[in-house]
Amino acid sequence: MLPQWITDDLRAKGLDPAEVERVVRGALDEDLGPAHRDVTSEATIPAEQVDTADVVARANGVLAGLPVAAAVFALAGARTPEIVLKARDGDAVSAGDLLATVTGPTRTLLTAERTALNLLSRLSGVATHTRRWADALAGTKAMVLDTRKTTPGLRALEKYAVRAGGGTNKRMGLYDVAMIKDNHKLAAGSVAEAYRRVREAFPDVPVQVEVTTVEEAIEAVDTGADFLLCDNMSTAVLREVVAAVGDRAELEATGGLTLEVAPAYAATGVDYLSVGALTHSSPILDIALDLRPPHLSRS
Repeated sequence: MLPQWITDDLRAKGLDPAEVERVVRGALDEDLGPAHRDVTSEATIPAEQVDTADVVARANGVLAGLPVAAAVFALAGARTPEIVLKARDGDAVSAGDLLATVTGPTRTLLTAERTALNLLSRLSGVATHTRRWADALAGTKAMVLDTRKTTPGLRALEKYAVRAGGGTNKRMGLYDVAMIKDNHKLAAGSVAEAYRRVREAFPDVPVQVEVTTVEEAIEAVDTGADFLLCDNMSTAVLREVVAAVGDRAELEATGGLTLEVAPAYAATGVDYLSVGALTHSSPILDIALDLRPPHLSRS
């Protein structure tokens, strides 16, 4: 069981504590193996030894996942360490900044170390990358949007990291929003028919439609769609789409976007720029766990 303060913190951030616990236990099991043991720590450290470790940023970036890392330490051993958070998710951090301290059985600290850092570094990397996009769009109405191109099993956490970095989640999966893409249109025969079938089957589910031309955009909106994914359009074509249907639908530009062209695409008047790279290509933020020397462990 997670300590109540971690559960409350996760819920406050829109994360399901049960989902976080599932991810953490799975990651720990992967590292500890069938025997569920850390052979190095067991061999070198007495069971009764207690120390303090510092979680420290090794690079500049944006923090995300600190309560998730705390959950790792809480679930890694029989005794829950004392965990003190020194920063908050969404904070801009600099190399050398102290993010948290953890005091408890030394074996537990070292057993949890890699799993905690893997998750914290990964989520902070996503948040850092997302913040660059949010900064690039500052002063426009456009927001950066994530996609379903997430690490299997980590979607909820990675999409949370996008939010921590200043981005937006539009759909969590195949269940909460219908997305009519090119293959759906081909299979159904047309945009209008695909939209009609979705509306008939799921009248309360939001519907998004992928379009590649101004004509398709007008057709989709005329059928009732109020969110269009404008795929691989030039800025010139996007401006035409905005002029034709912009007051009747939310518009998302997508397809090969980069930070260098982000301001130009935002200037077309679209509402969102979707970027799969936020979750499939963000480098980690370098974060470390430093065990304090014994005489400083409880200071």
